[in-house]
Amino acid sequence: MFKDKKKLTLVLLSSIAATSFMSVSTLATADNGEWPQGDVRVIMHTKAGGSSDVFMRTLAESLEPQIGQSITVINSPGGGGASQMTRVRSAEPDGLTLGINTLSHFTGMLTNLEGVFAIDDFEWIATAQSDSLLIWTRTDSPINDLNALIDEAKQSDEKVTVGGFGPQGSTQHIGLSMLENAAGVEFEWVPFNSTPDIVSATLGGHVDVGMSSLGGAQAYFEAGRLKGLGVHGEKRLESLPDVATYEEQGYNVDPNWKQVRGVFGPAGIPMETQQQIADAFHEAMQTEDYQAYARSAGVTDFWIGPEEYTEFAYQISETAQKELDKE
Repeated sequence: MFKDKKKLTLVLLSSIAATSFMSVSTLATADNGEWPQGDVRVIMHTKAGGSSDVFMRTLAESLEPQIGQSITVINSPGGGGASQMTRVRSAEPDGLTLGINTLSHFTGMLTNLEGVFAIDDFEWIATAQSDSLLIWTRTDSPINDLNALIDEAKQSDEKVTVGGFGPQGSTQHIGLSMLENAAGVEFEWVPFNSTPDIVSATLGGHVDVGMSSLGGAQAYFEAGRLKGLGVHGEKRLESLPDVATYEEQGYNVDPNWKQVRGVFGPAGIPMETQQQIADAFHEAMQTEDYQAYARSAGVTDFWIGPEEYTEFAYQISETAQKELDKE
């Protein structure tokens, strides 16, 4: 398991705070150019219905009329992001083929995708949002909250299985490791390629609980098929007001470890084009429809432009590598 999680989180949060501050000047000086002309393709690393997929499809509804061009969202799951990243890397650097990434793209390049992809294979154009992680299970499970989950992990002859996105070292896996350290237990991590896969495995009884952001699982909560056990965040989610945070349930886990989503493209996209894309994303995020989705899904706007996001990518990777080396 990963060690010294609090130190890792604090360093990464310092990076986020610093780059968020710098983005103010970027907004003020950005060129007022147009998005590159042509049909836009956005490649996803998850199946349709995953949290990142829901984010992009929702944003596209506001982005298309703004830029006056069609946006096609293409799902390319597999290999912990490898399928998507291969397609993005090989695309023309014209700004018309993009991808949506999470923090797990960076940790993946240090673990299961090490030597296959590198940060400088891509242009890191902008971040868009952050959101809290959530542990949940099917409604007929006898586990009703985090304390019951921890008790089960301590008393069961077999390890409690937790389904989440990506291999060991992914954003969700690191979040689970933080809970393990705080509670003095150890779970069995079961990796999946998308939130819908995690939901299916949990509902089918193939794993005991699932872990994800709310977005990709929200429909199952609304249908009464899933129930939340705990929110890894500072406060409860607006859409799940009855689900307590880790801290409220007695577990001292840094609440600021969050998922971060951004947009990236193949290396070689001109900086002016990157900035135009970043600004278009930021403008679309201000629309009423997008903001309604963000509130419902429990996500927070977190926007920084290409220069700051590229710096952040190197910072987070360097810090994560130091922590991985301690294993």
